[in-house]
Amino acid sequence: MRLTAFVLFFVIVSLTLIITYWAAKRTKSTTDFYAAGRSITAWQNGLAISGDYMSAASFLGIAGLIALYGYDGFFYSVGFLVAFLLVLLVVAEPLRNSGKYTIADMLAYRLKAPPVRSAAALSTMSISAFYMIAQLVGAGALIKLLLGLDGTISIIVIGILMILYVVFGGMLATTWVQIIKAVLLMTGTVILSLLVLSKFNFSIVHMFDQVAELKGQRFLEPGLQFDNPIENLSLGLGLVLGTAGLPHILIRFYTVPTAREARTSVVWAIFIIGTFYILTTFLGFGAATLVGEDKIIAADKAGNMAAPLLAEAVGGTFFFAFIAAVAFATILAVVAGLVMSAAGAFAHDFYSHVLRKGKATDKEQVRVAKQASIGVGIVSIILALLSKDQNVAFLVSLAFAVAASANLPSILFSIFWRRFNTVGAVTGILTGLVSCILIVAFGPNFLKEDAIIPLSNPALLSVPLGFLGAYLGTILSKPEPDADEKYTELLVRSNTGIGAE
Repeated sequence: MRLTAFVLFFVIVSLTLIITYWAAKRTKSTTDFYAAGRSITAWQNGLAISGDYMSAASFLGIAGLIALYGYDGFFYSVGFLVAFLLVLLVVAEPLRNSGKYTIADMLAYRLKAPPVRSAAALSTMSISAFYMIAQLVGAGALIKLLLGLDGTISIIVIGILMILYVVFGGMLATTWVQIIKAVLLMTGTVILSLLVLSKFNFSIVHMFDQVAELKGQRFLEPGLQFDNPIENLSLGLGLVLGTAGLPHILIRFYTVPTAREARTSVVWAIFIIGTFYILTTFLGFGAATLVGEDKIIAADKAGNMAAPLLAEAVGGTFFFAFIAAVAFATILAVVAGLVMSAAGAFAHDFYSHVLRKGKATDKEQVRVAKQASIGVGIVSIILALLSKDQNVAFLVSLAFAVAASANLPSILFSIFWRRFNTVGAVTGILTGLVSCILIVAFGPNFLKEDAIIPLSNPALLSVPLGFLGAYLGTILSKPEPDADEKYTELLVRSNTGIGAE
C-alpha cells in the first residue's frame, strides 16, 4: 500500500511541477505573476475557486467532524456553502471592477493608500497563516498515515513544495494546479460517495437509519460538539460571512478579463462546491458507521483521517492510496493559493505602495513577492509544527472568523457607505483582527476549562466589534477631502466596470 501511495504521490507532484515549469516560462510581468495575465476563463476560474475553497478542511476535517460529532460536523458544510451567496451577490463584481491585484487595491481607490494598504496586508497575511496551518497539519497527518514518515518531515516537505509553485510559476501555475486538484477531488469524492451508498443499497434513508441504530438518534441532532447553541451561532456567522473576506478567494476575481466573467465563475464555483458539500454528508456518516470512531481516533485523534480510512473500508488498498493522493493534491493547491495571496499583499500593498511609495518597478515587485513567499512559507511551517493536534476544519473556521471580522466590514463600507474614511478602515481591520486573536487566546481552545471567554469560535463577538470599530473610527474622525467625488467614482466603476482593467 505504501508503494502504491508513494507512486501516486510522485505522479501528482511531478504533474504539478511540470505545470509550474510551463507557467514560469509564461510569467514575465506583474500582471502575469499576480493575476495570470487576466487570461483565465469563467469556467476555469470557477474550477480554480473550487480548488482553492475545497481545502483539507473540507475533505479531511469536515468528514472527520461529521464522523465524530454527527450533525454538528455537518454544520460546517452548510456554512461553507451558503457563504458563496454573499460573494456572488455583493462582492465579486465591485471587487473585480475596482481593484487590480489585491483586496487593498479596492480600499485604496477612495481612501489614503499607505495606512489602508498596511492594515490590509497585515490582515491578509494573518488569515493566510491560519488557513495555511490547517492545510499543513492535514498534510502531516496524511503522509504519516500513508507513507510512515514523521509528521514533522511531512509538514516541511509540503511547505517546500508550496513555495516552489509560487516562486517559479506565480498565479498561472497556482490556477492550473487548483483546476487539476478540483477535478481529481470531485472525481474521488463522487466515486467514494457511490461506494458508501452501495453499502446501504443506495438508500439515504437506510444510511441514516443505520447511523441512528449504531450511534443513537442524538448523533443526528445538534449539540454533540457544541452543547451551547451560542457556539453554533458563532461558528455559522464566521463561516457565512468569512468567505467574502478571504483574500486567497477574492484575488481569483482579478484573473478573469471582465466583471461578467467574475460573476459567472462564482456560479460555476457554487455548483461544484455545492455538489461537493452535499457529498461530504455521505463521507462523514459513512465513516461513522463503516470505519468506527475508535479506528478514526487511533489514526488521528482530531479525526482528520476519516475520509482516507473510509476509502480503504469500501474500496480497498489502491482506492485508499488514491484518495489520500487526492487529499495531498488538495493541500498542495490550497497552500499555493494562500502563499500567493500573502506574498502579493506584502509585495504589492506594503513594499511597493508603502515602503517604496509606488516607485517600485515591476521586476522589483515580483522579486520581493518571491522573497515574501519564502518567508511566509517558513513561518507557516513553524506554526503548523506547533498545531499538529488540532482538527483542520476547526483551524480554518478561525481563518474565516478573522476574514469576517477584519476584512468584510471595510469591504462593505467602502462599497456602500459614502462617509467611510481611512481611519474607519484601519480601525475596523485592526479591531476585527486583534479581537479575534485575543478571544481565541483566552478561550477554551488554549485555556481549556480555565477559559476566560467561553467561545471556541470568536465570530459572534469579533464580527460585531469589527463593524463597530469601522463605524466609530469613521464617525469620530473628520471626513476626507473629495470624499463624495471619490465615492461616486468608485460607485460608477464598481457597478459598470468603466475604467477597470
